[in-house]
Amino acid sequence: MMDIEKIIQEMTLEEKIAFCTGKDMWHTKEYPAHGIESIMMTDGPHGLRCQKNTQDNLGLNESLPATCFPTAVTSCATWDPELLRQEGEAIAEEAREYGVSIVLGPGANIKRNPLGGRNFEYMSEDPVLAGRMAASFIRGAENRGVGTSLKHFACNNQEYKRQNGNSIVDERALREIYLKPFEIAVKESHPSTVMCSYNQINGTYSSDNRKLLTDILRDEWGFDGLVMTDWGAMADRIKGFKAGCDLNMPGGSAYMENKVLKAVKDGSLDERFINESVRRLLRLIDRKVEEHPGEADWKKHQELALKIAREGAVLLKNEGVLPLNKKDIGIIGHMAKELRYQGSGSSHINPTELQQITDIWSDVPYTEGVDNMGNITNLNEAVKLAENVSTAVLFLGLPEAYESEAFDREHMNLPQGHNTLIDEICKVNENVVVVLYGGSAMHIPWADKVKGILYMGLPGQSGTQATIDVLEGTYEPSGRLAESWPLGYDDVVSRETFGHRNPEYRESIYVGYRYYDKAGMKVRYPFGYGLSYTDFTYGNMKLTDDTVSVDITNSGKRRGSETVQLYVSPEDQLFRCVRELKEFRKVCLEPGETVTVSFKITDSFFEVYKNGFRKAGGNYRIEIGSNSRNIATSLDYAVEGETGLFEEYKGSWYDTVRGLPARSDLEKLLGSRIKDNEEPRKGSFTLDNSCLEMKDSSLVMRIEYLVTKAIISKPFAKEERTLDNPSYKMMLTAATDCPLRATIISSNGSMNDNVAEGLIEMANGHFIRGIGKMMGKN
Repeated sequence: MMDIEKIIQEMTLEEKIAFCTGKDMWHTKEYPAHGIESIMMTDGPHGLRCQKNTQDNLGLNESLPATCFPTAVTSCATWDPELLRQEGEAIAEEAREYGVSIVLGPGANIKRNPLGGRNFEYMSEDPVLAGRMAASFIRGAENRGVGTSLKHFACNNQEYKRQNGNSIVDERALREIYLKPFEIAVKESHPSTVMCSYNQINGTYSSDNRKLLTDILRDEWGFDGLVMTDWGAMADRIKGFKAGCDLNMPGGSAYMENKVLKAVKDGSLDERFINESVRRLLRLIDRKVEEHPGEADWKKHQELALKIAREGAVLLKNEGVLPLNKKDIGIIGHMAKELRYQGSGSSHINPTELQQITDIWSDVPYTEGVDNMGNITNLNEAVKLAENVSTAVLFLGLPEAYESEAFDREHMNLPQGHNTLIDEICKVNENVVVVLYGGSAMHIPWADKVKGILYMGLPGQSGTQATIDVLEGTYEPSGRLAESWPLGYDDVVSRETFGHRNPEYRESIYVGYRYYDKAGMKVRYPFGYGLSYTDFTYGNMKLTDDTVSVDITNSGKRRGSETVQLYVSPEDQLFRCVRELKEFRKVCLEPGETVTVSFKITDSFFEVYKNGFRKAGGNYRIEIGSNSRNIATSLDYAVEGETGLFEEYKGSWYDTVRGLPARSDLEKLLGSRIKDNEEPRKGSFTLDNSCLEMKDSSLVMRIEYLVTKAIISKPFAKEERTLDNPSYKMMLTAATDCPLRATIISSNGSMNDNVAEGLIEMANGHFIRGIGKMMGKN
């Protein structure tokens, strides 16, 4: 154990400032003279991405083999916190074998819009489900002695301009929706670290946001761990220290260290802020240094990955065609021979093993039909195959180029080739099953034509076996959607505000099913939806003191699991949702078996945020069902509390939810005007701007852009240098559209503050002044 207070007293101010920036891409600094060792961290929301000899923050370089668990879109569809706890334990065990102390995950951001490029990494559109599942993952990893980093805190709900955009959100939506999963996870599982996001929230960068990182996270929620930045997310280091942002990652730069030193010496920054950050970092290192790394049970982890993929499989449609009889089927689709099992970006795992559908079903007739981008390759051959089998099974979904870290999806559609293939095959075979892979909701106009649809999400390295097990019926599908599937993008309430530089969260609390239910809109599949190969009935709902119970019976002929969902519905719905998920429980039942499921009702069920959380009084319905649109049974419940909390919004969009909300509606919630989005322009460029934003009006930035592009392009073959290649697109976007300050931080010392500030002066038209800056002259 280190004598932390003694070390702080002995370290020089310069050492303490430098200590609060990492050593390199994945390590903290060591100070042998003070007995301080370095610890390692790696990406890991669904598996370990441990890079020993090559280092990058976007998953391009090879990493050590690790179990690739299903991504959050699939694991959260299990609605089983216990499985997430086991996954956290398994990833921690692999981390210990590789000498890793901190795993960067889980991701608890809300899925505000189905086009979010990183939705596959996030849990849900619902804060309770997201928070509980994240908390369980954290608990599992931390119990095995490996720290976690709950991310990305907060309001990082799109990839476009994620590094310098401004999320404009009202306080109620912030507290009830976007911060709530983080609050649940922090209070229930105590993660070692929290990772702040890149973006601004209402004009303040997360790294600089004392209200977010200290007032709320630490003082209100009781978080006692360390706050680190996302890689390159530090905005102003002086403000960061004051806000409680402790560790600047990645390491290798000395970003703003001289300015911090001057600020302490001139009294504008109290040294106690630096001491607090040093203290938290020393505590983390003291807890996480392991002398004897553990050994991972790789076979056991493979089996767990398979179990999670099976449990997360969501049966969307079945008109008697599933389970399959393998003897008379044909399989079609590129994804049958090249499974889409994970997403692109910093979470990209090098799996320990991997099989394809065509490997396991090697004796089943197969043809490609469409290529990896969804283009038709051999339509006639695919149609002929479908004509000669009893059931045609198509393996389709979102190509890798459609969704990734660093960019968002352009639309909800599948490739047109997929739709054409389905339409043509449905003309010759009435028994068509579509297996879908992808990280978020899709527009599927052919849903009424086919007899079966199985959604696997991104099911990890065991996804092939899991898919076959569910299709053949050796394993029961029990996954339930953790996000609504709208009929199309025109039904998404945030469609006009998503994907802007400064996204306006005009819809406030009405995210996902909260909006669709309030607006009375039809959806393709509701939140919490999923079919089974058996049936369940609900009955005998009772209220005893503060506990509500209901009997669940497996009324079918097969063993199966049901996810029992409890919603609360207020009678007074003025600026209130029709219903909100408050509890859930997954139960497995044999045919004819009945179990009683009980939930304890707490005051938190009835809290809303208005200058603090308040218990809203009135009459409610406690509803229990299988999804947000299938309420099987309910009862009345009266609550003593405050009433008339939102009378000032009577008749507003938040009361009627008709059409789309306007900027003026959000301004009323904010209590202030929203400035028009201003595109960056010459004369006002700062370190917050990227070379992509400045290149069209600045020769020096155009040169910087071309040099950066050349460096990014070098590892790729000529034919790979296309925006259809997700790895290339991701790397190019991340490198050229990141703020110049992030370039300093990620440059490993090749660019310092003076050079960057000089480039900005030049970009603004002050060439001589820029040269002076580069030479260190102010």
